[in-house]
Amino acid sequence: MSSAPRAFASFFAAFLVLLPVPWHWRAKNIPTLSLIIWLFVLNVAHGVNVIIWYDNVIVTMPVWCDIISKLVVGANMAIPAACFCLAMRLEGIAAVRNVKTTFGDKRKKSLIDLAICLGAPAIQMALHYVVQGHRFDIVEGFGCQPDTYVSIPEFFLLWFVPILLCVGTFIFGGLAFLHFFRRRATFARHLAASNSGLTPSRYFRLMAMSLALMIWNLLIFVLTLSFNYRNGLRPWTNWADVHSNWLAVGQYPTVLIPRNLLRWTYFLWWTIPVTAYMFFAFFSFGQDAVSEYGACVTWIKRYVFRMRPTNGSKLQDRLPLSPTRWAVL
Repeated sequence: MSSAPRAFASFFAAFLVLLPVPWHWRAKNIPTLSLIIWLFVLNVAHGVNVIIWYDNVIVTMPVWCDIISKLVVGANMAIPAACFCLAMRLEGIAAVRNVKTTFGDKRKKSLIDLAICLGAPAIQMALHYVVQGHRFDIVEGFGCQPDTYVSIPEFFLLWFVPILLCVGTFIFGGLAFLHFFRRRATFARHLAASNSGLTPSRYFRLMAMSLALMIWNLLIFVLTLSFNYRNGLRPWTNWADVHSNWLAVGQYPTVLIPRNLLRWTYFLWWTIPVTAYMFFAFFSFGQDAVSEYGACVTWIKRYVFRMRPTNGSKLQDRLPLSPTRWAVL
């Protein structure tokens, strides 16, 4: 089977998640920017892996595999962490706790977001070494994959906190929707007074996105754990035993992989592009996005293709490139 369809799906997903970057960057929306960075990097890595190892398991890029295997581990924490931060900020706005904030308050919130969205995944990647039985695996058609020593410490080090973040996202999301419905008659005025740039539709879209991604990720976590633990847990003996063959690289040609395990590998591979497409669907079809696309097309026509504007479009050309702003959370 050719690697082209899956490589294209990954690279196209990486391209799509970059489209909302300008307005999220201007709004300094750290949780969504974190999602964009992680999804972009993972999809590019997926595409590269498929191209390089689509018909072989040769260890041609060991350093690349070291990096990518750690990023895959970090992503299990990064996506729930970003959605948790987003839900927490939206709940604070809906509860009228974050209506008026000083520069110091915003700076403090930004530091908290950075610590959760970037610091937590970094800690997760470091802790992975504790339950890393060997260096990494290479699977034909999929490329580099992280290895874990399936045990009780592995669950608490790699899975427990991401699951808690999923639960926390649902709690903050439920509270945010409760505040929203209690104040729905005056909610638009409340958002306008908060000077956050949010409208009720944008608020609802942000919250719906975080909850949808958490439902999707929690489903993936449950299926992954049930599959990984189907044969039971390995006993944790001691550090030396677990890491006795740490420099080894597992190499798995497709012909040696059982059919059910191969189907499972395909499913896990597709979860990353699908997550990127879900993100794009929530953020890239609103009125704000359409306005941005129109302004970008006008700029390209005028300055790249040197097309003269018509009389009806002269006024539009004088408008700023981004007529609206996304929420400052």
